[in-house]
Amino acid sequence: MQSLTSVLRQRTLSTASSSLSRATYTASRTNVARHYATARKEHTPASRTINFVLGTGIVIGGLVGISYGFDSRASIHKYVFLPLMHWTMDPETAHKVGIKFLKMGLSPWDTQPDDPALEVKLWGKTFSNPVGMAAGFDKHAEAIDGLFDLGFGYVEIGSVTPEPQPGNPQPRMFRLPEDKCVINRYGFNSEGHKVVETRLRQRIKRFLYKHAREDQQETLEKLKNGTGSAESLVDHLSTNRSLRDDRVLAVNLGKNKASTPESVDDYVVGVERLGPYADVLVVNVSSPNTPGLRSLQRKGMLEDLLRQVITARDRLQSSYKPPLLVKIAPDLSDEELEDVSEAALATKVDGIIISNTTISRPSTLINKENAKEVGGLSGPVVKPLALRALRAVYKHTEGKIPLVGCGGISNGQDALEYARAGASMVQLYSSMAYEGPGIARVVKDGIVKGLNGKTWSEIVGEDVKKA
Repeated sequence: MQSLTSVLRQRTLSTASSSLSRATYTASRTNVARHYATARKEHTPASRTINFVLGTGIVIGGLVGISYGFDSRASIHKYVFLPLMHWTMDPETAHKVGIKFLKMGLSPWDTQPDDPALEVKLWGKTFSNPVGMAAGFDKHAEAIDGLFDLGFGYVEIGSVTPEPQPGNPQPRMFRLPEDKCVINRYGFNSEGHKVVETRLRQRIKRFLYKHAREDQQETLEKLKNGTGSAESLVDHLSTNRSLRDDRVLAVNLGKNKASTPESVDDYVVGVERLGPYADVLVVNVSSPNTPGLRSLQRKGMLEDLLRQVITARDRLQSSYKPPLLVKIAPDLSDEELEDVSEAALATKVDGIIISNTTISRPSTLINKENAKEVGGLSGPVVKPLALRALRAVYKHTEGKIPLVGCGGISNGQDALEYARAGASMVQLYSSMAYEGPGIARVVKDGIVKGLNGKTWSEIVGEDVKKA
């Protein structure tokens, strides 16, 4: 047993230790309070000015950084974000991510107005510039407004097939970075007419609710009561189906893989279902990834196809009848190009897009490994093939039919070559995968510089007319 003295000694030590701890804690709190009180007293007018300047600088810097990031001309998109996507994603995944960003409004904008020299008047429409996004990028009508915001004067969605189809098995898209080319064998992967029509219709409805130029109350009542279709209501507005006064929306029509090669029914149905939502309709008979499709480019079959789809277009109930274009391949022989020209003249089609991807593999390709992949090749190596076809068709049609040049366009000089060869408009796609979202502005600035005081419309067909 402990003695009474020992117990008392332990209790005394414990009490003293507890008192010391409380005193230390109290002193610590007192010191902290004194520190902050002193610190508050040290906020002199000079320190307050410095803090204000620093805070303002951080806010302004943040705003400038955001503004820079959302400017399509910013180098960060081409030299940081794009290489990062190429390094971390396969081509198809990167394509899908790009569409998502455009769809969500997280993509950059072309912040500069278009030069008046770029203006084009075609098919009764006015384009602020002749640079378009080709079909194949926004296949399912998900990113229309995002693409217009990048500065394109013409956006073509699709190809869209009547029924949904998955396309070919993956992998089905391949980069050739040394050549800045792409090979794809998507095979008309499409969500089908119904899904695309719903997206287009909802887009028009959103626009009408916000920006109706006729009596707003009347428009709202029509939409609520269902007495007027969205597309018919657009007829009463002084704007395009693109919902942009100086931009045009095109819908590219394809056919299902299960359809017989010679059938044109898929195109007729496409005109009937999607025609009311388009400023321009495009019949795609040149994809290399759908068996038998290119056979429709033969003179007799093409002429029959064009007559049937033009008849379907003329039957549309809406007051506006969209011009109808046909898209051909760059691999056609001179004789075949002459046949296409004669069919176009005979049917009075509204335009020809030259060209789609090529099935050839030019010897100039550096990336021999991916060049072995089956599919359509796009990029700079297609340009000589497309220009050859364009010049031939422009000569055969004597400039009577508007032509749209497509294939290997990555700068203003490329676009000017197409114009001088006879193209009233140009389209690009693959170059955006290598040059980034600022490509439309790069091409437009290059065109203006190369025009040397002329306008785009003045140089169309210039080289062919001199020959």
